[in-house]
Amino acid sequence: MKLSQFKYSLPQELIAQYPTEEREESRLLVLNRTTKKIEHRLFRDILEYINEDDAVVFNNTKVFPARLFGNKEKTGAEIEVFLLRELNREQRLWDVLVDPARKIRIGNKLYFGEDDALVAEVIDNTTSRGRTLRFLFDGTYDEFKTTLYRLGQTPLPKTIQRSATDEDRERYQTVYAKYEGAVAAPTAGLHFSKQLLKRLEIKGARFAEITLHVGLGNFRSVDVEDLTKHKMDSEQIIIPDSAVQVVNHAKEQQRRICAVGTTVLRTLESSVSTEGFLKPFDGWTNKFIFPPYEFRIPNMLITNFHLPYSTLLMMVCAFAGYQTTMDAYKVAIKERYRFDTYGDAMLVI
Repeated sequence: MKLSQFKYSLPQELIAQYPTEEREESRLLVLNRTTKKIEHRLFRDILEYINEDDAVVFNNTKVFPARLFGNKEKTGAEIEVFLLRELNREQRLWDVLVDPARKIRIGNKLYFGEDDALVAEVIDNTTSRGRTLRFLFDGTYDEFKTTLYRLGQTPLPKTIQRSATDEDRERYQTVYAKYEGAVAAPTAGLHFSKQLLKRLEIKGARFAEITLHVGLGNFRSVDVEDLTKHKMDSEQIIIPDSAVQVVNHAKEQQRRICAVGTTVLRTLESSVSTEGFLKPFDGWTNKFIFPPYEFRIPNMLITNFHLPYSTLLMMVCAFAGYQTTMDAYKVAIKERYRFDTYGDAMLVI
């Protein structure tokens, strides 16, 4: 497969700028990959497609307010800092992206918040845009983290062309988020309300939770035409024993296994035994899935509508079939479905 095969024309106005009023009120395009049949439903209708003893696998990562706005010393130039990863807790070291990158050099100090509540020093250039910052903070670690989060904003993607609001703090987070570490939400999970989860539980669906801390690599553009030459950034994943038991039991009983989002898809496929069963894992994955690919674990997928050329679109094409997916996207555009982070959902069965 070539990069150019994942081009399609997406009208700008179909990129959702706000979430729906209620999580489960998003629209749902149901795609049967065998018959190619398409149905148009609401997300709450997902109950009709998940049966007793089917396994539903969620990513319980939690987004932290990773976007900071500050000023450079002396010049006062405005700088946006995107926190990527905590490197050293004691030394307050963080991997970050800075914008505009060209103005920031090693040794520069950056000031954040009123009365310069937070000060950071640039100590390393890691990539063309990336830097390592040391935050200069005298208080305890908890006080530092509280200050960081008070000043930080919800890291909405650039496709949402507005500032983050207080509402985004809640809505750009799944209702089952537990373990902090993501700089982007696993968007397929945003459609689930607590009430919908309860109704699924009552129906007899079995829940499993894995963790993949979503990094910016998920959204990094593919710059090579030959997809075999693209390298994914590594992301931390945890597959606990509890998830393994639920998934493998469903597999043994020939029940369906539904991945809630591409992050779950990647995680499940990153730790498979030679017999095709899920194995516990705690580490990192840089697995890049694109067509053709034979999935070993999940056989249902809930996902949003992804942007042209994205690795997420490639993953969905690998799962549902390239032409089937691209045809479904044409239908979604014609029917004015909402795309991207706060957009509508697709269920592939």
